[in-house]
Amino acid sequence: MLIMLCSVSTHSHADCIVLLHGLARTSNAMKHIVPPFEAADHQVVNVDYPSRKKTVEELAPLAVEKLGYSNCNANDTVHFITHSMGGILVRYYLENNEINNLGRVVMLAPPNQGSQVVDKLKNVPGYKLLNGPAGMQLGTDANSIPMQMGPVEFDLGVIAGSRTFNVLLSQFLPNPDDGKVSVENTKVEGMKAFITLPVTHTFMMKSKTVIDQAVNFIKTGKFLPL
Repeated sequence: MLIMLCSVSTHSHADCIVLLHGLARTSNAMKHIVPPFEAADHQVVNVDYPSRKKTVEELAPLAVEKLGYSNCNANDTVHFITHSMGGILVRYYLENNEINNLGRVVMLAPPNQGSQVVDKLKNVPGYKLLNGPAGMQLGTDANSIPMQMGPVEFDLGVIAGSRTFNVLLSQFLPNPDDGKVSVENTKVEGMKAFITLPVTHTFMMKSKTVIDQAVNFIKTGKFLPL
C-alpha cells in the first residue's frame, strides 16, 4: 500500500516503526529493516523523502511527521530507526515538536556532531548540487544544524560504524570512522545506549548484526551484548 511517498505495511497493532533514510538515498536503502518488524506484526512506514531538495528545517516536519508517523495508526507507539541524516531530522523535529506516543529511536551512523567531510568538501564545485541544501548544513562549525541542537530527551540508541572503504573521505575524519562520519561524532548527550560495529556508513543498513541490534533496542531499550 502506498501512502504519498511512503511504503506502509498494513497491520493494526500497537507499535509502528518509522524508517528514515539518509542524504541522497531512498526508502530502498532501508528495506532490509522491514521484514523483522513485519514478522513481529508491527506496522512499518518506510519513508521516501526528497533529501536533496530542501533544508533540514523543511525536511524534518515533512519526513518525520507528514510522510512518517502521521501514517501510523492513531494510538500506536511510534518508534524510529534512522540512517545518517535521518537521525538529524528526528532530533530537529523533536527539539521543536512533541510526539505524544513516542517510543524508542535507533540512529545508524548519525552525524550528531556533524561531519568533517562536509567541512572539507562543501565549497568544492558540485558538492551542493549532489547533496542539496541539507547536505551543506551537516558540518562541524557553529552554524551547522547538529551543532546548534541540545542533548536528546528521548530514548535513543546509537549504532556507529568503524569500517570504511572510502580512503579519500576517511582522510578528513578522526579515526575510527565509517567513511562519512567518525565514531566520536555519532555520539550525543542524553543517548541511552551506544555501540560500535565493524560496518561501513553506506551499507550498514543491510547488516544482519546491525538490524538485530536495532530490533533489540526497539524491543527492550538495550543493545545485545557484543
